[in-house]
Amino acid sequence: QVQLVESGGGLVEAGGSLRLSCAASIRTFNIYTVGWFRQAPGKEREFLAAISRSGGDTYYADSVKGRFTISRDNAKNTVVLQMNSLKPEDTAVYYCAAGITIPTGRHYDYRYWGQGTQVTVSS
Repeated sequence: QVQLVESGGGLVEAGGSLRLSCAASIRTFNIYTVGWFRQAPGKEREFLAAISRSGGDTYYADSVKGRFTISRDNAKNTVVLQMNSLKPEDTAVYYCAAGITIPTGRHYDYRYWGQGTQVTVSS
């Protein structure tokens, strides 16, 4: 069983930055691809970014490409989502997820999910 805990959310003004972290409880974290998703009230879950087991491959949704960067440190069992140039429409609960898969935007490819962290961007 893999437990994932997100942190780093909060309130930020439009144009600002936040750094989200996803910490895993398992020592074999490096066998999992990790993805970031978000869900705003009344909207479907949206894929943002994914990173391969080694960190060598990344995959981004067009909506965040160039603004968000995903990275990982397997020695620390952590994946980070750096978010820049934030917009009010980025307001949502952000989730990290882990799965035995290639980097993909399909939520059903990820077996383990964190509880989420709230990001609010004010205009």
